[in-house]
Amino acid sequence: MTTPSPGGELAAVQAALAAEYAALYGYGVVGARVDDARRADARAAYDAHRAHRDALTRTVRDLGADPVAADAGYALPFPVTDPASAVRLAAVLEDRVAAAYADLVRAGHGDVRRDAAAALRESAVRAVRWRGSGAAFPGLPERTADAGSSASATPSPDSL
Repeated sequence: MTTPSPGGELAAVQAALAAEYAALYGYGVVGARVDDARRADARAAYDAHRAHRDALTRTVRDLGADPVAADAGYALPFPVTDPASAVRLAAVLEDRVAAAYADLVRAGHGDVRRDAAAALRESAVRAVRWRGSGAAFPGLPERTADAGSSASATPSPDSL
């Protein structure tokens, strides 16, 4: 087994941090559009992503770097106009965060890898709760039904 490079680990931590920023922005939209029955779920997810953002910020600093900054705004993947589209956005947010953590699991080691695996699991569980179904390999889109895609698992920082 090869040891991940420290630079690769830092880049993956920064990408996970960027994904958490995007999720926090997206959950602001979800919270505004989701129905009352799901609002507590949206708030709990927002709080979890905020905690992960804070932990990743500390990890970046521990690795000797400055954390990436959040963008001022993010492009939503589709219009969110009602509770159904808000629920769909929440599932997409969790899928994208899970993808970033899957990349971090591959690049990280030690506590960073362990924490990334736990965060990946949390996002996968939240995605199932929002969507009502799960993926066979959460965080690994190349292993799901979209197997033909060659895109990176991590979304670009300027999109959700």
